[in-house]
Amino acid sequence: MATELHETISMAKQERHKNLFLNYRNLNHFPVELLKDEGLQFLERLYMKRNSLTTLPDNLAQKLPNLIELYLHSNNIVIIPEAIGDLARLQSLDLSNNALQFLCPEIGRLRSLRHLRLSNNQLKCLPQEIGDLQDLETVDVSRNQLLSLPHRLHRCTSLQNLTADHNLLSHVPRQLCWLHRLNQLSMAANRLTFLPLDLGRSRELQFVFVDNNVELKGLPSYLYNKVIGCSGCGVSAQVLEGDLGEALGKALVGLPAEVKVVGSETDNVVPLEEIAMRTLHRIYQHRPTDLNLLPPITLPKSLLDLLQFPLGHCHRCSQTMFTIIYPKVFPLRDTALAGVHRRTTVSFVAYCCSSRCLRTFDLQG
Repeated sequence: MATELHETISMAKQERHKNLFLNYRNLNHFPVELLKDEGLQFLERLYMKRNSLTTLPDNLAQKLPNLIELYLHSNNIVIIPEAIGDLARLQSLDLSNNALQFLCPEIGRLRSLRHLRLSNNQLKCLPQEIGDLQDLETVDVSRNQLLSLPHRLHRCTSLQNLTADHNLLSHVPRQLCWLHRLNQLSMAANRLTFLPLDLGRSRELQFVFVDNNVELKGLPSYLYNKVIGCSGCGVSAQVLEGDLGEALGKALVGLPAEVKVVGSETDNVVPLEEIAMRTLHRIYQHRPTDLNLLPPITLPKSLLDLLQFPLGHCHRCSQTMFTIIYPKVFPLRDTALAGVHRRTTVSFVAYCCSSRCLRTFDLQG
């Protein structure tokens, strides 16, 4: 086996191969032949799936400087060295099915990275530096132990596909609604209780899968015309037919802390704090850089953050909302989708900015 490996790598060096396949070699260590002398300066794709590697060498980028794709699926890798950030040309990194418990912040230096696969590891958190990867298109972090997603993930402006199934996530950061290229979001089998008000507002987002989140009982009405998966959601709640009040109460479980008032059709006066926030937002929405120039005594930091990332937009008129919502519930069983989604008791919820919008909202458009 060692002789065959040596011959394979020697031939790759001599013939300047761009692709090198070292899958199923039962390797416990990174082959020293790859790191000798000048290394493989011309290698672009390295496949080392289904071995027994536990780590990577610190000088990987020095010896393989032109690496574009690195496939390390199904090894026993526990830690990735900080030097991983030196792979300046890397576009695809597959570390799925390993034993990772920690991902170093230097991952954020892979500015050319487009595809990141970390499924089936033991990760409990992700570094905020992932938000520095503006070319990132695909992220798969399914089957880990994640309790939350990085709030800076919304900076990955090229992100199109995010998969985070089978984790311990209790909420979706509303900042993700600012990912205007996101086409598919999958967060099945987590612990979600609530979804951001604006989820689905982007026309680009067409596929949302939140199956088997048993405590999730409300879906933003923006998702009504999308391809959704919600089987197994809300199954712990038995809502009586026609009992919209109980359905609404259950759909609003897990509301963000920023929501201070839940309005109804009879509430015709919007609170002063909400009016002030809407006014400030109108002033600065065309000059977002000026948000950082506001004196710190003007508003508490929490409200400044809310000004930058509003609670959501009215599902009727698109007015921004900050501290109050006027919800209207539509049990899925009463919609045209009832025959498509059977094992679920969720409701669609329209979040409106006023009692007037609440009264005039129509789920059918």
